[in-house]
Amino acid sequence: MSFRRVLVTGGAGFIGSNFVRYALQTHPEWEIVVLDKLTYAGNLENLRGLEGRIRFLRGDIADPRAVREALQGAEAVVNFAAESHVDRSLMDPRPFVRTNVEGTLVLLSEALRAGVQRFLQISTDEVYGDWRHTSKSAKEEDPLQPRSPYAASKAAADHLVLAYGHSHNLDVVITRGSNTYGPYQYPEKIIPLFLTNALEGKPLPVYGDGSAVRDYLHVEDHCRGIDLVLHQGERGGVYNLGARLQVSALQVAEMILDLLGKPRNLIRFVEDRPGHDYRYSVDPTRAEALGWTRLWSFEEGLRQTAEWYTAHPEWWRPLKRRSGFRHLERALYTPRFAPSP
Repeated sequence: MSFRRVLVTGGAGFIGSNFVRYALQTHPEWEIVVLDKLTYAGNLENLRGLEGRIRFLRGDIADPRAVREALQGAEAVVNFAAESHVDRSLMDPRPFVRTNVEGTLVLLSEALRAGVQRFLQISTDEVYGDWRHTSKSAKEEDPLQPRSPYAASKAAADHLVLAYGHSHNLDVVITRGSNTYGPYQYPEKIIPLFLTNALEGKPLPVYGDGSAVRDYLHVEDHCRGIDLVLHQGERGGVYNLGARLQVSALQVAEMILDLLGKPRNLIRFVEDRPGHDYRYSVDPTRAEALGWTRLWSFEEGLRQTAEWYTAHPEWWRPLKRRSGFRHLERALYTPRFAPSP
């Protein structure tokens, strides 16, 4: 499939902005429209330098009028727009339902009305639930068993996307990526939080005993997978994008401190997250059959990411000074600090 005009929702966020940059390099013929609500995690600084190469619209994907305007002439939709932080969903799940469920429904309805050629939904490995009691990895046909409000809202969105494909013959595809990291990631997530805390000489809060494992995927590899599925994915297909890695939170903390030359006594074990999932793992065989594979090792990707955050304090320091970030930090971590065992 080929496209000329592509709507990227949530394109001022972490993965979305990286995808926009990747797409402009890989598909210079594309006309890219970015629709973003600019919540706390959306940041126009993520798109700095792209002025004149994209059209940016500020708007909510749950607003039909904003979506209708953004969709004019679009041949494909790539939906990154989402509330995505598990901890925030535990504190207040309502924004997650509005954006991730209601917003996706509005996008689907308006995409159908506009006659787009393809709708790609960006999902997550968290819809499969906790795989701690098995060494297997989730496949696309496995049942969805979300265990947090965030994951539940993404699973609901996935069902809506597939339902529109079946009921209305809309050409839809879904990617379910594993934990993604890299430049421009808002510092509430584990890797940028640990990196920026270490650079500031602050404690690195590790949930529980630090044994929860994730399959860390560099954002560039994630973007390449999304692009491949957009062009070559089977209509109605779901594709896992995973790095085939298993890295614990404690290992992440130790690696970051070692990379930055900081003492390991900055690690602080804090009270575990309610209902914490201790293992996510997806089988990316279906995406690999299309020709996708990860290029970044975790060691190389983490080093590149650490170098980026070290070189760009002007990007992340203002974010961490905002009252919303400080409130989250206090609510989740500060009262729970305990000495390292």
